Amino acid sequence: MKAVRSHAGAFLLFACSAMVQALTQTAVAQERFPSKNIEMIVPWGPGSGADILGRLVAKWLENELKVPVPVLNAPGATGSIGINRMLASGSDGHAIAVLTTDSLALAAAPEPLVKFGDLAALGVMIRQQSGIYARFDGPYKTWNDVVAFAKANPGKLSVATTGPGSADDVTVAYLARRGVPMTAVGYAKFSERQTAVIGGHLDLLYEQAGDVKGQLDGKTLRPLLFFAEKRLPAPFADVPVSAELGYEIVLPQVRTLVAHKSTDPKRLAVITASLGRFAQTPEFVAYLRDQYALPDSYIADRDAQKFLESELVAMRRFYGGK
Repeated sequence: MKAVRSHAGAFLLFACSAMVQALTQTAVAQERFPSKNIEMIVPWGPGSGADILGRLVAKWLENELKVPVPVLNAPGATGSIGINRMLASGSDGHAIAVLTTDSLALAAAPEPLVKFGDLAALGVMIRQQSGIYARFDGPYKTWNDVVAFAKANPGKLSVATTGPGSADDVTVAYLARRGVPMTAVGYAKFSERQTAVIGGHLDLLYEQAGDVKGQLDGKTLRPLLFFAEKRLPAPFADVPVSAELGYEIVLPQVRTLVAHKSTDPKRLAVITASLGRFAQTPEFVAYLRDQYALPDSYIADRDAQKFLESELVAMRRFYGGK
C-alpha cells in the first residue's frame, strides 16, 4: 500500500512540475516579441512609393528582429482597404502598415473611411513635396499653359490622382476654387497613373518627384508645379511652387509606419527603436536623397503622432472649402 502511495505521490509531483514548466514556457513565449511573422501591409500597388518604402523597411526589420516580414500589397479605396486590413489583423503587434498622406486625408473627411484614433504612429519615414507633371512632349510646357487651358476649357483638363478623398483630390478641388478647374481621375496603382499620362490618355499627373525619377530622367514627364513654401533645389530650381503663385495649399506626401493603437506599448517600442536605428544608416540616407525627400524626413513615434495630427488639422481646413 505504501508503495502505491509513493508512486502516486511521485506522479502528482511530476505532473505539477510539468504544468509549472508549461505555464512558464507559455508566459515567456507571450512576453517575447516578435514571436512570429510581422506582416507589412502596403495599401498601394507594387512599384509605388509606399511599396518601395514598405519593402525597404521589411528587409531591415527581418534582419533586426530575426523574423520574416512578408509584404502584402492591398490596394484600393485610396489606401483604406489596406489600413483597415491591418487594423482587423488584431493588436498583438504582428501587423503594421504604410500610411500615406492620401489615406490620412480620408481621416479628415466628414465621413472618414480611416479612423485616425485607431492608429499608432511608429515613425514618419519620408516627407516629399508633391507636384503636377505633364507629358514631356505634350502641349503643356509651363504651369501658365495649364492655367490658360483650364480657364478657357472648364472641365476638359484631366489629372491622374491616387483616388477619391486623397490629398491629391483635396488639392485639385482647391485649385478649382482658385480658377484652375481640373477633372481628377483616380488610380490605385501607380503604374496605371503614370501610363495614363505618358500615353496621352490624361493631361496631368499629381505625384512626388522621387516616385517618377526614372520618367523625369528619361524625359517622358515634365514637372510644372510643386506644392511648397519655397523652390526646391536642383534639378527643380526653375520650377515654380504654390506659395509664390498665391496658392496657400501645401500638403506634402508623408509615409508613416503605423500599427493598431491598442498594441502593447512595449511591443510598439521594439519596432520604433528598430526604425530609429534604420533612420541612421547610410542606406536610409541614400534612399531619401534618391527620392528627392527632405533629408530630415524621419520623425520618431510620439513626435510622429503629433506631426500627423497637425497634418489632419490642415487637411480639415481645406476639406472645409477654404
